[in-house]
Amino acid sequence: MSIMSRSTPDFVLLSGNSHPDFSQKIAARLNVKLNNCSVYHTSNRETLVDIGDSVRGRDVYIIQTGTKDVNNNIMELLIMAYACKTSSAQNIVGVIPYLPYSKQSKMKKRGCIVAKLLAKMICKAGFTQLITIDLHQKEVQGFFDVPVDNLRASPFLLQYIQDSIPDYRNAVIVAKDPGSAKKATSYAERLRLGIAVLHGEPQKTAESDEVDGRYSPPTVEPAPKPLDPGLDIMPALAPKEKPPMTVVGDVSGRIAIMVEDMIDDVHSYVAAAEVLREKGATRIFVLATHGLLSSDAPKLIEDSPIDEVVVTNTVPHEIQKMQCHKIKTIDISALLAEAIRRIHNKESMSYLFRNVTLED
Repeated sequence: MSIMSRSTPDFVLLSGNSHPDFSQKIAARLNVKLNNCSVYHTSNRETLVDIGDSVRGRDVYIIQTGTKDVNNNIMELLIMAYACKTSSAQNIVGVIPYLPYSKQSKMKKRGCIVAKLLAKMICKAGFTQLITIDLHQKEVQGFFDVPVDNLRASPFLLQYIQDSIPDYRNAVIVAKDPGSAKKATSYAERLRLGIAVLHGEPQKTAESDEVDGRYSPPTVEPAPKPLDPGLDIMPALAPKEKPPMTVVGDVSGRIAIMVEDMIDDVHSYVAAAEVLREKGATRIFVLATHGLLSSDAPKLIEDSPIDEVVVTNTVPHEIQKMQCHKIKTIDISALLAEAIRRIHNKESMSYLFRNVTLED
């Protein structure tokens, strides 16, 4: 379907090095060509950007996603935007299907909120608007000083369930942990299916707090007692202990479908699949928007009870697919192409958010 004329595009579409195939798909959907832009690295790994077309007074759309080479992805994105800003581009829209560091959106002990830092860098580089898909935490939108359109990939995943999973009516949507229950409920209500929740996780090695002195013995001389005897009574807070993983809900003889926004480290998914298989699940699917699949994820999936891992092409994973035949891909370039078209034509974006609730 022709959306724009190939001969006279009135905007600039640029692509970084993170996912060139995906950028080409978006350009084809828009019926335009990617503009001439070279992004390369010097011998000392500094990033250089050479934009071959004039961007003065024009709207620029920069397509760049997060991959394993995440820090280079970010620097390419920032330098491309700043190059367009200093070349007098009118508007600079970042098309970032997977926003890097979006998981680091909460304060940790002696840490920082990295997503906030990245948001400040992106705004400072010159972006006037962002388009992304399924942020890990929707609150990350508030870190930016520019509009952020957080699109949803769930319609594509729901369509895959209906079209490609035989007898999906006999399925149950599974939340891998209680924190994923809202997302699982959203899918279940749209498919008119039941849900199950996995409670408890494999024990992780607890971080030691003894090295910083917080558990060091008190001084020899005791501190003076408070005037009020009741003030020195502080009830101890019992540490959390996760129970063995179990399933809340009936999955026996059913197809189990786990849904997430991203899948990176797959150990927890494999452990969940083993429990589901023990409880009688006939087939096990994992659906996610962003398939990072780092480290030895393909091998773990291949050797696990999981039947299919279905992800979109927001993140390149061709190598992982060569290592594991269970990984399937859904193309969602049409979603971003339509978002670009609507923004450029100053049309409402509400069509892309129809029936989206706070839980989605």
